[in-house]
Amino acid sequence: MRLILTGAGGFVGSHVLEHFLVNTDAQLVLTDSFRHRGVSERITEVLDSHDGSRDRVQVITHDLTSPWSAYGTEQLLADGPIDTIVQVASESHVDRSISDPVPFVRNNVDVALNMLELARAIRPRLYVHLSTDEVYGAVPLGRPAVEWDPILPSNPYSASKAAQEAICISYWRTYDVPLILVNAMNLIGERQHPEKFIPKVIRAVMNGDAVPIHASSDGTEIGRRCYLHARNLADAILFIIRELPPRLHKEDAFPQRFHVVGEEADNLSMAQKIAEFSGKPLRYELVDFHGQRPGHDLAYLMDGSKLRKMGWKPPVDLWSSLERVVHWTLVHPTWLHAD
Repeated sequence: MRLILTGAGGFVGSHVLEHFLVNTDAQLVLTDSFRHRGVSERITEVLDSHDGSRDRVQVITHDLTSPWSAYGTEQLLADGPIDTIVQVASESHVDRSISDPVPFVRNNVDVALNMLELARAIRPRLYVHLSTDEVYGAVPLGRPAVEWDPILPSNPYSASKAAQEAICISYWRTYDVPLILVNAMNLIGERQHPEKFIPKVIRAVMNGDAVPIHASSDGTEIGRRCYLHARNLADAILFIIRELPPRLHKEDAFPQRFHVVGEEADNLSMAQKIAEFSGKPLRYELVDFHGQRPGHDLAYLMDGSKLRKMGWKPPVDLWSSLERVVHWTLVHPTWLHAD
């Protein structure tokens, strides 16, 4: 199998790369612009830790906001057809989408369009598009969102991901792109950018700084998320590729969509566990979630029973994986200061 993995220099992409190197014999074509939060060091670190993996990997520096040229497409196919595309690349930080929404949204829309145009040209067997729980907005109807619940994004980031989904579905309907949508939750893991919650808390705890914890305006309700180690997400994607073929438009009114769900915890409990695993005291302050971050939702929640009923089980649990992430980060502190 030859597989294109986009955003391989990013946090999530590097975990998908590592999981696929360990658990498949696929030839992997990796793309990244190295212009946003993707860095070549993530790819290098993964390859260095797995002997003999370099001969299975081809790295192409390409800005996915630009179309693939005829020459670039030809080079992708030079060593054989592409079986699968796993589209991970996207801007993903809510705060940056709020402070500067226009380039953020344009980036994500262009990435989706250009990868779907590539899929239309090379006709893979499967196109997996990674999306987020945030497209559903805050917890709907007081219950977890199920696949194909209404889409109600709350901020420019989640709106850009909803736009990606809509474009994907249109290419599925119009051009028979063999689409599977995967919605994931808040991801944790090694090599994560320090703008994200877990490394941000680790850094604050180690520096003795107070950690801001989002809460309701009266402080009675703490922000909650379902946290998922990136290895679990990678394992779910591989399970989907191996076990769950896509449906074409002529076969169903909806493409395949699967929620990959982690374990729910409030953000204060996560911060307390991080401090415990670090051997340091926790200082924190509760902050009004919407006053500090307009368009922010206090909680997201998805139902992951569909994928689990089909046989997928997450390989690692939340607290042991969080402990591993904390200890790894303390041994590799340069990742707390990445650009």
